[in-house]
Amino acid sequence: MNVMFAAILGGWEWVIVILAVLLLFGAKKIPELARGLGTGIKEFKKATREVTDEIHNAAEEKPAAPGKSVTDGQSQSGQTVSQSNNPPKA
Repeated sequence: MNVMFAAILGGWEWVIVILAVLLLFGAKKIPELARGLGTGIKEFKKATREVTDEIHNAAEEKPAAPGKSVTDGQSQSGQTVSQSNNPPKA
């Protein structure tokens, strides 16, 4: 669908679309919108990667044998995910 839409619009049509966006949002608001969109995409990819890694790690871990306890000086290691309000810098 996106490829078909892009093929319909020629050079002048794109200029008109860009001018309409500039008029609607203003020149100062567009970079803020793009920055927010980029941050949202980055967070979505990070969450997707974390879930995928967690699924792979869970599939690779061996379940504990029945009857064995963890109290013999070894503790199970749990994976914690720290969350930060500051996005990572690229």
